[in-house]
Amino acid sequence: MAGRMVFFLVARRFAATVLTLLVVSMALFAGASVVPGDAAAGWLGGSATEEEVAALRHEWGLDRPLAVRYAEWITGVLRGDLGTGLISGQPVTEMVAEPLWSTTLLVLIAGTGTIVLAFVLGLATGLRPGSRLDRMLSAASLVIVAVPSFVIASLLVLLFSGTLGLLPAVSHPPLGGTPLDRPEILVLPVASIVLFGGAWAGRIVRATVADANSAPNARAARLAGLPEHQVVWRHVLPMTVPANAQVFGWLISSLFGGTAVVEVIFDYPGLSQVLLAAVHNHDTAVLEGVGLLLAAIILASFVVADLAALLANPKARTGTS
Repeated sequence: MAGRMVFFLVARRFAATVLTLLVVSMALFAGASVVPGDAAAGWLGGSATEEEVAALRHEWGLDRPLAVRYAEWITGVLRGDLGTGLISGQPVTEMVAEPLWSTTLLVLIAGTGTIVLAFVLGLATGLRPGSRLDRMLSAASLVIVAVPSFVIASLLVLLFSGTLGLLPAVSHPPLGGTPLDRPEILVLPVASIVLFGGAWAGRIVRATVADANSAPNARAARLAGLPEHQVVWRHVLPMTVPANAQVFGWLISSLFGGTAVVEVIFDYPGLSQVLLAAVHNHDTAVLEGVGLLLAAIILASFVVADLAALLANPKARTGTS
């Protein structure tokens, strides 16, 4: 029964994800087509004649009907082809391979740090709501959440790079290398993300911990003489997993789009650099391909989060109340 329920949930979510991606692809393609500017005119420069611009637009196929171009593009996407960059002439999949890996690395490290910090803050405050520690950490979390991420990143650069000189202000990997070849370049970008994400998610974890800590099974365990750390480990934390799984699933997925500010500030070689270049060059093919890729990653993260929440909740698996 439980296995069948999980199967139907996966099938339903997969169908919904595919349908959502189809709608997103239409919106992306239509939106990229009406973005101000013209890739052909930008490539040829201001001295180009209208005839030269029109000839290049025809060569790139930009003068064809929108529906025809979309049908051709989405057919290629179904074959695993995200299109070809108008300016570079390279397949979009090749253009984004290394930046996607760099962004994924940043998201995984920052996401792990965010989850750890959120649970540390949530446990420290949620187990003793109203205490002095709770008030202090909650106030600090509110301040961090209220400050824009680019301000947090700038302050970290000012302190650890400008004043102390401990870490690089820009996150450039060695020529031909990856960020892992210079791990120190990851510290400030990761810290910028973790501080904001941990403070935000920590308040949600606090609420779930406080509820679980006052639940009947936790009180009964204490009355039975179970040590406090075992009460927390066996009874409090498991009750917080279903709700927090979806929260962290949303948080991790949002980092793929939300790291753009941090990547730009630290000049980190992630997807944001590809997107910025595409916007500057009016390269709609790259915008469409990268946008659809990010949408697929985000939607997949939501599905994984929902499944994690389901598997962590026996009542949801069995359908009992």
